[in-house]
Amino acid sequence: MTIGPGFAADSRPADEPNPVVRHRSSAKVAQWVEVHRLAVAGRETAIARHVGRLVARVWLPRSRYADVAALANATLTLGPDAGAFYDLGWVQTTTGQPWQALASYEQALALYREAGNLGSEAATLTNIGAVYDNLGDRERALAHYQQALPVTRGVGNRSGEATTLVNIGLVHDNRGDRERALAYYEQALAITREVDDRAGEAIALNNMGATYNRLGERERALAYYEQALAITREVGDRAGEATVLNNIGLVYDNVGDRERALAYYGQALPIRREVGDRAGEAATLTNLGAAYDRLGYRKRALAYYEQALPIQREVGDRASEAITLNNMGAAHFGLGDPERARAYFEQALPVIREVGDRSGEATTRHNIGEIRRQQGDFAGAKDTLDEVLKVFRAIGDRGSEATACSTMALVLVDLARVDEAVKLQRRAVVLAEQTNHPRLERMRAILGQLQQMRKR
Repeated sequence: MTIGPGFAADSRPADEPNPVVRHRSSAKVAQWVEVHRLAVAGRETAIARHVGRLVARVWLPRSRYADVAALANATLTLGPDAGAFYDLGWVQTTTGQPWQALASYEQALALYREAGNLGSEAATLTNIGAVYDNLGDRERALAHYQQALPVTRGVGNRSGEATTLVNIGLVHDNRGDRERALAYYEQALAITREVDDRAGEAIALNNMGATYNRLGERERALAYYEQALAITREVGDRAGEATVLNNIGLVYDNVGDRERALAYYGQALPIRREVGDRAGEAATLTNLGAAYDRLGYRKRALAYYEQALPIQREVGDRASEAITLNNMGAAHFGLGDPERARAYFEQALPVIREVGDRSGEATTRHNIGEIRRQQGDFAGAKDTLDEVLKVFRAIGDRGSEATACSTMALVLVDLARVDEAVKLQRRAVVLAEQTNHPRLERMRAILGQLQQMRKR
């Protein structure tokens, strides 16, 4: 299993200056920066706050996170300011500092409420929800989004409404409800195009690509990703560009084209490091490890996982931590150490349950089922895989269902139930054909062997 989530969209506050400021010349922005410096030095609070927001609106879409943080902190030396706290929270979220981001957003939220600024209150609620979603707390994330949505609609902030819809979709996606997620993404995409929100459009397109990839519709996923990539480059969103590059790599990984996957991951990693996206850096490190694992380079894979895991723990990315633990288990299994593999899988399970990732839990249980089969516990393996299949069918993950069907067929052979095994392997092949599964030919070969076995 590899990391390829859609990413939660950060909402812009309703009172921000007109987006045209993003396209100001470098000379003009440099003038604003100097005005801000002088205003801070001269204790001109109103000027510092206003100009600081102008500069942040230019720099945030260009992933200049360290510069925005320095600007916000300078403004805050003049006293509490909702806009500076908001910008600081945005930077902290993007650079893998979730707890600090929550503290900044909560201060912004209190100040916006005190001022009666409903639009910015809704934007901040949405971003707090995004932080909780990244931490795996889906219920709290959804609660914040549901508070934000009617307020955003009430003030007529269409871009903010689209952002919140995307993030509600992402919660459902992370829970395994792909169709519901797509419905929210499609609503958001229509709004972003209506209001010409190019950055928001890229986020919706990226997340739709991620969902279609999980559903096994690789060509459709690539089409959405290619649209998203072009837009992120057009608007200068380096962090978004890296996310899409990473996700395109996942599509190629899923169809077995490891070399092309590695090339895309290799493009994403330096950008993520450049913009200070620690969580994204760890995700790409895990994906590099997974690609090398599938190429048979287990020790090299483990080296990447061992770089990723401490970063994921540092930034509180529990969902990705679980994926990396699962992948470390798979690597040790490939190295012939099933006991160590199972230990990693058992570490991953409670984390996966904590974040509500049904698909991830089923994948890890599938891996434990394979170990049980290898160790001769055929009845235990069957019980585990029965539960796994129920989950994959419920969430519509046909590619993973194909893998689990094929594993279950082998368990049924071990239990001398060859007729049932043939039937299940046929289903595995059908599902693999529908999803362009990288193990399709292997599954066809197993079906042929089982049919020969039944004739004896």
